[in-house]
Amino acid sequence: MLPVRSKGLWSEALAMPDAPDGKDLGPSPGAQNPLVPRRMHDSYCEIRLPFASNPELLENYTNASGGIRTGLLMEHLDSLAGSIAYKHMLGPDVSSLPKNAGFYMVTASVDRLDMLAPLYPVRDMRLSGQVIHTGRSSLEIAVRMEAIEKDGKEETIMLGRFCMVCRDARTHGAAPVNPLSLETPEDHILFTIGEVHKQKRQSRAVRSLNRVPPTSSEAEALHSLYLKYGQAEKGDPSPSSDRERVWMGDTRLEKTLIMFPQERNVHQKIFGGYLMRLAYELGFANSCLFTRDHVTFVSLDGISFARPVPIGSLLRLTSYIVHSASSENYPALVHVWVHADVVDLETGTEQRTNDFRFTWGRENGPPLKRMVVPKTYGEAMQWLEGRRALEMGSEIRKLRRRS
Repeated sequence: MLPVRSKGLWSEALAMPDAPDGKDLGPSPGAQNPLVPRRMHDSYCEIRLPFASNPELLENYTNASGGIRTGLLMEHLDSLAGSIAYKHMLGPDVSSLPKNAGFYMVTASVDRLDMLAPLYPVRDMRLSGQVIHTGRSSLEIAVRMEAIEKDGKEETIMLGRFCMVCRDARTHGAAPVNPLSLETPEDHILFTIGEVHKQKRQSRAVRSLNRVPPTSSEAEALHSLYLKYGQAEKGDPSPSSDRERVWMGDTRLEKTLIMFPQERNVHQKIFGGYLMRLAYELGFANSCLFTRDHVTFVSLDGISFARPVPIGSLLRLTSYIVHSASSENYPALVHVWVHADVVDLETGTEQRTNDFRFTWGRENGPPLKRMVVPKTYGEAMQWLEGRRALEMGSEIRKLRRRS
């Protein structure tokens, strides 16, 4: 796997100029010759984590309850996606990233990561993936996490999708990527799946509540919530209510951190996988506080990367419980929104860098007795976004149970 975390010394990086001289950069992709089509399996990469046979390794990944730190695995998945993207661009035989290649790859978004089975630490794990779809300057990468038994039996634990984009090293604008060469029926099926995902991303963008008002059914659901839980400022929402109301603003949980150079990537910015882990751990803590119980990871419902996080910056991570529910398989479900903002020390202003959305649940016990309720219009839109995410996750789990 190609390294996407910087291995060099920070003292050496400080001595380098902020931007390389244009004459030292290689040609942009496709600038001199047509881009060579790649086969899907040319980009395949994997990471093996031998937890069953390496207690020392397992110790580094064990959480307080004896399970696996899922946030660390997410960090690996982001590294894996970056490695796959560069392997697609540079060719299957590449062993290291060239300096001044003329382009660079960045994570634009993470569409989904869905847990399909419990994550037990007594088995070896394999994280793998490959490119399944290409656009003009974008790649869709499918990733998989599998548990491997001692007898060789494999079980898929998690499936997910990353969207990577190619940037010109000179202009930082979009740069073309190598197209895919589809050779097998499986290749065509995967490419079609990637095309469907692309269309769904475009559809979600058009339907975003930042652009259009809620649907009539969503407005009705929001009004019903207001009538039952939102009218009384203090005390119980209604005498007949069987749930405790919690204002969304009261679920705010945040932390502010210095971004140290040890967490940088090869582009001398903070590594995106590290940010994923920080957001995951903050969201998990908030979920436990809200449910007043231990919860398990259900899905990552989306991550957007708006801009890179500079080394040495102050990063504020803020989380909210934006939707809560109960279902047949999960007596307690919570959807958490985490956003990351870089703080300007001189002005105190903040600039958004990332948005993260996660779902956690409890698989047994009584139904959740607490209900998160929005107080402002902005919070109401977040409540609806969380409702959409939980509905989509429920549909995905139903489809996979049938298959």
